[in-house]
This record gives sequence, C-alpha cells and structure tokens, in this order.
Amino acid sequence: MFPMRVTFLGTGTSSGVPVPTCDCAICTSDDPRDRRLRPSVFLEWEDASILIDTSTDLRQQALREKIQRVDAILYTHAHADHVLGLDELRIYNWRQAAPIEAYGSADTLDKLGRTFWYVFDTGPNESTKPALDRRPVETPFELRGKTVIPVPIFHGRMPIYGYRIGRFAYVTDVSRIPESSLPLLDGLEHLVIGALRRRPHPTHMNFEQAVEAARVIGAERTWFTHLSHEVLHSEGEAELPENVRIAYDGLRLEIDEGGSEVR
Repeated sequence: MFPMRVTFLGTGTSSGVPVPTCDCAICTSDDPRDRRLRPSVFLEWEDASILIDTSTDLRQQALREKIQRVDAILYTHAHADHVLGLDELRIYNWRQAAPIEAYGSADTLDKLGRTFWYVFDTGPNESTKPALDRRPVETPFELRGKTVIPVPIFHGRMPIYGYRIGRFAYVTDVSRIPESSLPLLDGLEHLVIGALRRRPHPTHMNFEQAVEAARVIGAERTWFTHLSHEVLHSEGEAELPENVRIAYDGLRLEIDEGGSEVR
C-alpha cells in the first residue's frame, strides 16, 4: 500500500445527487461522476483506516468500497450530512470489539452527543448501540503514526475544522479560511475543498471563491467536493484551471513521498 490512500466516499451536498423529485440535466445525467453521495473520505495507511465524517450514506459507501475496519473518525462539524451515518459504526464495534476514537472540536463532539444521545447515555440499555471514544482536539495530534492538524475554517458564521495529514488536506463546507489558518495549508500536494456551485451561497464557497482559495493556497492539485446538482461534472471541470479538478465518488488518490497516483 502507498503511504496514504484517499478514497472519496461521497462528493455531493446535503441532499445528494440526484435530488429526489428533480429531473434536471444533472440529476438525469448518464455520467456516473454526476451521481454524488453525501460528503466523506476514507483514509488508509499502514495499520490505519480513518473516516473523515460519518455521512448519511455511510452504509452504502462502506459496501461499495469494501471498508473492513474503522479505527477513528475525524469530524469536521455536526451537520446532518456529516454525522447521520454514525449508527452504521455498530458493525465495526462488534468486529473490532472496541470503541472507535472520534476526534473533533469540543463543540462538534458535544453536538454529536446531543444528536445521538442514546449512544452516550450511561443509563441501563438493552439495545445494541455504537461505541465511540470522543476526543476533543484543538492542536496537532498523533494518530496511528501520522500527525493530524486541525485547520480552523468557517462554514458561514460557524467555526468548523478541516484536517491536514502530511501533504494532503480536506477542507469541506467552507465559506472562509482565516488568514491565521493559511500557514497550516502551505506546501500541499493535494487540497480537497468544498465548491458548492457557480452562484454565491451564504455558507459555502462557490466555484469562483474556491478557485481563488486554491490559487492562494497553492497546492499542486486541488479537488472540488460537496457539489450540488447545479454542476455537471464535464462542463464544470472544463471551466477550471488545469491543476483544479472536480472529485467524484470512488476517486482514489495514492499519495507517496515521491509523488502520487490518481485512480
């Protein structure tokens, strides 16, 4: 295995694509790259299998990618499309016979506890439930041999996290990157950034803003994610600079210190 493998489990927005009841050109597209589950990526390196977020579609994503183990989750924030797959972790608890480490801001993990109250309730319980070990983080921390750097960003007015591991960073649901966070994104090989649509949006970057952010950050390759059903993959990608591409479900990056492969 490469030092780190990144698999895009989902690249869509909160409603996914296609959107129920919609017969637009994107929702009826025959291009498989226009079918987008809710946003998440799966990271693998030696002795590590890590999710960023537990999307609403986690069961479907885990079956598609044959995910056999989950050692930890890095939570960006507590919105529904990023956390509602949490209950699907039960099978991994059974097989691994241990709680799964869950990292995120104290606020995110607190909200997770309120949404999934039954998971963290310490009272008598007769039903099976997931087991998570919540670990609030603010600064870089070690996770199974690699340093994970939380990157503070904004989702509208709400502070959330992106994450950097080595020369890879995942920055979704972002509307603004504070100046103080830019040094944390210096020297990237791959940047994944949310780019909802062409039109402006109050809590997400649009294409124009994400292209500008990519220029400022200067990663060797930038990938757009969290795309709505207003973006046809083939047309949207044709508008972008050569080093900026649109990610799609199932895309895999294999990142090595000497370079990387895209599959």
